[in-house]
Amino acid sequence: EVQLQASGGGTVQAGGSLTLSCAVFGSRFDDYCIGWFRQAPGKDREGISCIRSGDGRAYYGKSMKGRFTISTDIAKKMVSLQMNSLRPEDTAVYTCAADSLESWVFGIGMPENWGRGTQVTVSS
Repeated sequence: EVQLQASGGGTVQAGGSLTLSCAVFGSRFDDYCIGWFRQAPGKDREGISCIRSGDGRAYYGKSMKGRFTISTDIAKKMVSLQMNSLRPEDTAVYTCAADSLESWVFGIGMPENWGRGTQVTVSS
């Protein structure tokens, strides 16, 4: 089991950038695909991306690759999500999550662990 603490949310203008960070606590950092999903009011949850620190392999949900880039700092046990060219439709609560599988990024099932979400608001 891992505990996840997200930070970095806020308000940004359309076209701007934002970086979210997720601090990972627990002994099984290498065993998980750690990343992010988001959910806007009235919409379904969307998997964004997750990354495995063991081999650096990253997975992206549908339409997420390109503007969103995930990375990991193994020494700091941190996972970051760089978000560029943000649009108003990216407004949502972004939640850091972890699971031994990456299927949740593709909308299959829920991740085993997740933390408190952080709000991202993109103004037009």
